[in-house]
Amino acid sequence: MKGIKGKNILIFGLGRSGAGAANLLSRYGAEVTVTDKKTGDELKNYMDMLSPSVRLCLGGHPSSLNGTDLIVISPGVPSDIEPVLKARQMGIKVIGELELAYQIVASGGAGVPSTFLAVTGTNGKSTTTTLLDLMLRRAGFRTVLGGNIGNALTEEIHKTIVGGQAIDCVVTEVSSFQLESIEEFKPRVAAILNITPDHMDRYRSMDEYREAKAKIFMNQDEGDFLVLNADDPETMKVISKELKMKSEKPKIFYFSRTKEVEGVYFKDGKVYCNLPDTSPLTSHSSLIIADEIRIKGVHNMENAMASAAMALLAGCPADAVVNALRDFPGLEHRLEFVREIDGVRFINDSKGTNVGAVMKSIEGFSEPIILIAGGRDKAGDFTPLIPLIREKVKALILIGEASLRLQEAFGRLTRTVMASDMGDAVGIAREMANSGDIVLLSPACASFDMFRDFEDRGRRFKDAVMGLDRDE
Repeated sequence: MKGIKGKNILIFGLGRSGAGAANLLSRYGAEVTVTDKKTGDELKNYMDMLSPSVRLCLGGHPSSLNGTDLIVISPGVPSDIEPVLKARQMGIKVIGELELAYQIVASGGAGVPSTFLAVTGTNGKSTTTTLLDLMLRRAGFRTVLGGNIGNALTEEIHKTIVGGQAIDCVVTEVSSFQLESIEEFKPRVAAILNITPDHMDRYRSMDEYREAKAKIFMNQDEGDFLVLNADDPETMKVISKELKMKSEKPKIFYFSRTKEVEGVYFKDGKVYCNLPDTSPLTSHSSLIIADEIRIKGVHNMENAMASAAMALLAGCPADAVVNALRDFPGLEHRLEFVREIDGVRFINDSKGTNVGAVMKSIEGFSEPIILIAGGRDKAGDFTPLIPLIREKVKALILIGEASLRLQEAFGRLTRTVMASDMGDAVGIAREMANSGDIVLLSPACASFDMFRDFEDRGRRFKDAVMGLDRDE
């Protein structure tokens, strides 16, 4: 990104992304101010991360934008807030933190321009992105991993530049929020894992939500690759809608659990690769026996196939892909085994913040389930869960703001109990459970009513489980 030095740049939102963007821009000589409606007391941890040259405007936004050359918005900041709308009216350029990272790397700011590989979707992004990064590193690629996965991309790029390290690939998880504010962002390989209802408190319709996800391939052309989930109806709509509108289209490949595709697919207990002319493997080659993949569950099979397809398309040798699939243990808060007590297994799936994620989680168990759910409602439709609740959920324990709505949706289907907090919920579940049962935290809601974030919620669950008396 050229012409940064001496420019007045205003960053909206002081979180990890805001701090990362501020430090990266400051390194290139920009005059940086970060603004946030929260106060210094609320943001102290992030303030401590900032370069001394960065100015702050906290507890509200600047009254005047005069003299501002560029605005960068953090992912959690809506692009339609009044100061941002005003900036656009004034002709001030507005980009997101993801776009900033891309422009700096693409212009050689990290030493040499590097390849971007980007993963989006409603569910499975973090697992797929982390697994993809592991595959590439096993093959000797020098990678940077960041984005919506929890560590800001600008922060990771800044660390790499400071350390004097070269970058071959930037592996990034991108959310619909981040994609809303891109301009030039152009990944060499991109994937859409699935599109199920989520963030309906931000988007007016599924079409609008899908359009935001589809921006991941907005700038791709015939020299790039796009990987799609052939089993997900909403994802496949992008072919007839958003992709149809593009004059230059990327090469499209698929992953599937149910049919042979041009890409990567599951059949008769094996995962096959069918990537003609783009992969070191021949067409319809057996890649790995499915039981050898360390991460388990329906959704993780999809994540494994998506990451394998992306890695192979990026030139990763097959043996590095297979070794990573055999070794990768999964991520915290994604169907994470916590503990077994008297034959009852406790599973932490705090990242299950929407209905689609919870459906995949429940589908992966044959045992009776005691489900802990609830939190802040994201205006989603809970009705798709009804058949699974009726068939597989032995009891439902509800917490948080959405508990009454969940009780109304599911209370007639299974035994339903309200809990006051996470410790109470875990204690009730322990009393209900019999040997062979699963106690599953998979909330179908956001965490912000009772917890800092989904990680905080998951750790509180684990703390409560580890505090149970083994002899009770």
